[in-house]
Amino acid sequence: MSFRTNPDRILDSIDRARDRAAEAREDFTRQAVARELDTSLPGSEDTMNERARRVFGLVERTYMSTAQSSDLRQLAQRFQAIGDIANKHARGDVTLAIHFIDADRPDAVAMSPFEIFPEQFLEEKKVTKTSRADINGLRLLRTKLREGVQSAYKKIEPHVRDAIRDRADLGHLAAQITVDLRPGS
Repeated sequence: MSFRTNPDRILDSIDRARDRAAEAREDFTRQAVARELDTSLPGSEDTMNERARRVFGLVERTYMSTAQSSDLRQLAQRFQAIGDIANKHARGDVTLAIHFIDADRPDAVAMSPFEIFPEQFLEEKKVTKTSRADINGLRLLRTKLREGVQSAYKKIEPHVRDAIRDRADLGHLAAQITVDLRPGS
């Protein structure tokens, strides 16, 4: 019997592929993290709105770093056929943390949960005209990342405004965005 018609050899081959995928997943993280530092100091005549734009610009740069990171691509690969989210149903959250380094003020942290459904993959398939789960998953993760960062920033904006009022933003700032992804079922 040839390889194509021998069921035992076919099943052994499938088992080896799954074992390789499981070994690759053991050291696989379920998060994509990006951190940016802003060391430029605002001018002495800057208004509160200009200083708020500085903080939002830092968040925007951190968002871009997260969206372009290889960690996010690895998270998208988890939607492949042998991946741990092969059913294309996942839950996750986007966490935004702003740290006022030179001020004695607690970090401003907010989290925004999201969920990905198989129907969203069908919609992405129509747009991208490809059935590759990692490409469609990456597009979905970037969309959820953008929505999550916007939602999280709206939640912590009052804390950022208080920090600006207390002049805590006059020193160095750091922003960190974390995308956590886990199977949905």
